[in-house]
Amino acid sequence: MLASEKKMADTDRKVHLKILRQDTPASRPYWDEFEVDYSPGMNVISCLMAIQRNPVNRKGERVRPVVWECNCLEEVCGACSMVINGTPRQACSCLVDKVTQPIELRPLSKFPVLRDLMVDRQAMFDAFKKVKAWVEIDGTHDLGPGPQMPQHEQEKLYPLTRCMVCGCCMEACPQYDSLRKPFIGPATLNQAHRFNVDRTGKMTKEERLRAVMEKGGIQDCGNAQNCVRVCPKEIPITDSIAELGRETTKLLLKDIFG
Repeated sequence: MLASEKKMADTDRKVHLKILRQDTPASRPYWDEFEVDYSPGMNVISCLMAIQRNPVNRKGERVRPVVWECNCLEEVCGACSMVINGTPRQACSCLVDKVTQPIELRPLSKFPVLRDLMVDRQAMFDAFKKVKAWVEIDGTHDLGPGPQMPQHEQEKLYPLTRCMVCGCCMEACPQYDSLRKPFIGPATLNQAHRFNVDRTGKMTKEERLRAVMEKGGIQDCGNAQNCVRVCPKEIPITDSIAELGRETTKLLLKDIFG
C-alpha cells in the first residue's frame, strides 16, 4: 500500500472503546461506548483525551466527559492505572495497535470508585504508613552523610525502588481488597522489604517486621504470584515477600526462644 493510501486508510479508521462509568461513589456503574478517530501510535490516554474534547457516545448522545487520572504519561507516576481488556496496567503505555477492540476500560476494583475510572487509593498509602515504608529522618540536627552502599547492594536494592505505587499488583492479587479485607497487599510488603534492605532503613527493620506480622499482614498472602506477573516495572515482588517471610519467622523464633 502506498504511503498516501495508508494515510487515507488511517484517516477512516476508528477506535472503539467500552468504558465502565460511575457518576458518584454511591451510584450504580453503567457502560458507555465511544468511537474516536484513529491515529498511528496513539495510546489509551489519547483516546480518553479525544472523548474529553468531544464527549459524544456511539448513540450520538452528548454525555459527561469521562473522568480518569494521569500525570507523567511515560509510565513513571503510576496515576493512570486502570483495567484494560481485563488486565490492570497503565493507560499511557497501552498502545491502541497492541490491544483488541473494543477496548474495555474499567476502574481498579479493589479501591473505592470516585468517578468513572478514577479511584481512591488512600488505603494503599495508609498501609505504607502502617509498615513505615520510609527512612526515618531526624530533621533537628545534621546527621552527616549516609552510609556507603557497595555496588552489589545497590544492584539488589534498585529493582525494589522502581515501585511507582500504581496499584496494579494490588488489583491482581486475589487476597487484596481494600473494601472488604484487612490484607495490606503485595506493594506494601515489597516496600517494607525495600526499606529493610536499605542501610539506613534497617534502623527500623524490626518495627516493620512486627507490623507485617500483625492481622492482615504477610500471613494473608496466598502466593498466587499474580502481583509479579502484572507489575509494569517487573519488580521481583514475590522475592520480597519470600524474604520477609524468612525474616518474620526468625523474629517469631527469637520471641519464643529468646
